Amino acid sequence: TGDVLIFLPGEREIRETTGAIKRHRLASYELLPLYSRLSIAEQNRIFATNNERRIVLATNVAETSLTVPGIRYVIDTGLARISRYSLRSKVQQLPVERISQASANQRSGRCGRTSEGVCFRLYGEDDFAKRPLYTEPEIMRTNLATVILQMLNLKLGDIQKFPFVQRPDQKQINDGYALLFELGAVDKNRHITKLGKQIGRFPVDLRFSRMLLAAGHTGCLSEMLIIASGLSVQDPRERPFEQQEASDEKHRRYWDERSDFLSLVNLWNTFEEQRQALSGRQLRIYCRENFLSYIRMREWREIHRQLLLISRELRLKVNKEAAAYAPIHRAVMTGFLGNIAQKTGENRYTGARNRSQFIFPGSSQFGRKPKWMVSAELTETTRLYARTVADIESRWIEPLAGHLVRRSYHDPQFDAVKGQVVAREEVSLYGLVIVNNRIIDFSGIDQRSAREIFLQKGLVEGMLKTR
Repeated sequence: TGDVLIFLPGEREIRETTGAIKRHRLASYELLPLYSRLSIAEQNRIFATNNERRIVLATNVAETSLTVPGIRYVIDTGLARISRYSLRSKVQQLPVERISQASANQRSGRCGRTSEGVCFRLYGEDDFAKRPLYTEPEIMRTNLATVILQMLNLKLGDIQKFPFVQRPDQKQINDGYALLFELGAVDKNRHITKLGKQIGRFPVDLRFSRMLLAAGHTGCLSEMLIIASGLSVQDPRERPFEQQEASDEKHRRYWDERSDFLSLVNLWNTFEEQRQALSGRQLRIYCRENFLSYIRMREWREIHRQLLLISRELRLKVNKEAAAYAPIHRAVMTGFLGNIAQKTGENRYTGARNRSQFIFPGSSQFGRKPKWMVSAELTETTRLYARTVADIESRWIEPLAGHLVRRSYHDPQFDAVKGQVVAREEVSLYGLVIVNNRIIDFSGIDQRSAREIFLQKGLVEGMLKTR
């Protein structure tokens, strides 16, 4: 007797395995999925006691984060999705990898905690022996920008000389500095700027901090506090597997025509109206009926309050009137200049560093397909998906990314109408062309060459019309 715990890499594998078990008609078992995106109520089902034997199908969330009671048998596939930052593509990936020996031992320890248990490993002993002893530390597989900024703020000296227990690769350090320069937190000499010190004050992702500071100067801080705090918590919109259509229908009420960021603002405003009108018990019922996590909404409010207090300390002005679309999304772009993309196919977008990406199907912009977009997150699974997407204007990019763009000039010639030498300018951001064939005065770029063209074409060949 006793319950069974099966470790699987992800949500899709859990659903497939659940379907396979149902097809084998194991009616005496209760099937319980367990993964982080599951609603709190669904996750809590594993702690309920009943007479049925249970099969719990879990990701590595059940490895260390919580203990499932009553487990006598563990079936370990030896695989897990490990969060890993790609230095080449600059995106957070979730590849399926073989777990370490330490993780395997941790999984086997999940059974027989109160009595004897058995662990079945679905891989050979020789395979186990070849695996690394321990999982690679997170500092070796994440972006180091936050660590570097904190070290600069605390004046802990050169990160390259810091005695880390396991020293990060030099490429990781360079990549962290590159993100800090993109956000304006450090200068070209890698010295912290005034803006960088302010960014370090907020206890959220550096990109969200940059957005808040930009919003404080463009009159949209009220909306940005909602967006930044909302992006800092796990999405409160729940989507139970058995009620996907019903939950999608409820969530569409919050959608904005052009922006997933404003969908968060709509959700917040609706929830706040209900919170002020309903009792605590009624509010929980409202959340349940509308497929919202009450606990995550409460966490969202707590982070919002914390960010609001810090904004006041930094004397950032909170707007009382609703802000327009443009300033809100220009502020968003200051944090996500590397996540801007242009439509180049039916569903395909080309972003910074020539990355092909696709709008996540759950986005309000999936069917609309804007020409230019900015996203809050790029996640690579089977494809590179852009999540939390908004429609933007390409002309907004250059003024915000002046310290990052590259300019090239071609086809200088004498313009008889203007009476001057002009050229075509191309402006690109991380390889993505944002301005093409703009006519500019070439004398401000290369005075010597402009003078030679002027003399030859304008005077010698007589193209200059003048008295």
